[in-house]
Amino acid sequence: MSIKQPRYPVYVISKGRYEPSLMLTAKTLEEIKCDYNIVVEPQEVELYKKSGVIKRGNIIALPEGFRNNPEWARPGNAGTVGGSIPARNFVWEHSIKEGHARHWIIDDNIRDFYRSHRNTRLIVRSPVPLRVCEDFTDRFENVKMSGLNYNFFVPANIEKVPYYLNTRIYSCTLLANDIPFRWRGKFNEDTRLSLDILKAGYCTVLLNAFSAGKAASSAKGWGKGGNTEIYKETNGRLEFVEELKLDHPDVVELTQKWGRWHHHVDYSPFMRNKLIPKKGLVLNRAPNEYGLKLVRLDQHRGKPIQIIDTSKEFSIIT
Repeated sequence: MSIKQPRYPVYVISKGRYEPSLMLTAKTLEEIKCDYNIVVEPQEVELYKKSGVIKRGNIIALPEGFRNNPEWARPGNAGTVGGSIPARNFVWEHSIKEGHARHWIIDDNIRDFYRSHRNTRLIVRSPVPLRVCEDFTDRFENVKMSGLNYNFFVPANIEKVPYYLNTRIYSCTLLANDIPFRWRGKFNEDTRLSLDILKAGYCTVLLNAFSAGKAASSAKGWGKGGNTEIYKETNGRLEFVEELKLDHPDVVELTQKWGRWHHHVDYSPFMRNKLIPKKGLVLNRAPNEYGLKLVRLDQHRGKPIQIIDTSKEFSIIT
């Protein structure tokens, strides 16, 4: 059976993480045989090529001077812009020029995709989680942003609904290309764009049935590359939070937790945004397993499994 690829193009944005041990998303996509693009700065193209990780993926070099292009470097209300914003907006325009209605943009520190089902969380060795999200999103006229939740927010032993409606979408994001918004600001770009979309009356969908493994920012080796440098510059994360509040003061509050500043977003006003099914939508009520089957793993990445929980004992493959 052929691999069921995502319908829309997958882009991974990466900076300074060309060492093989840091190329988590690329490794995952290679392992599950998912087609993808990895978008890097021009001076790092050869370093990513030499990693030996990227075989199926297509390396796209950002244009020279991309950070100064006003179409891509868009400030928030605080007047600040930076981090991954110009690269994210380049990806958006690239997918439009390629003729796509939507695109995936995925952080470079995703390790494995999971399915939650009947008190288990199973590794999925297939691009199917992305395809399921696409198919569900495409049922509706007004879902403009969707994605997969972090796996640590979907524990195996706690009952969860299959998806959350009208909340923030992080790190593994499917975006509609026809909306009048773009990434902007310097920090909290995921939350800012989610709120821009929700305030326009559209819907967002965050899947729990399938989730993405996110490497902790404190994990070994993750103190470099990506956005780590700009986050180190913040005053105990106060600037990080204040910038978002300037854009959305009606729903964002500043709080302190664990000795540093955080934002708290009130998503309750957006519960009035209702899903609008596409006209003529006919659903097949029979189960669709997308060609997946459940197999027991004796090894995980070449190492014998020490069974601690069921999420490491089984895998779903095509």
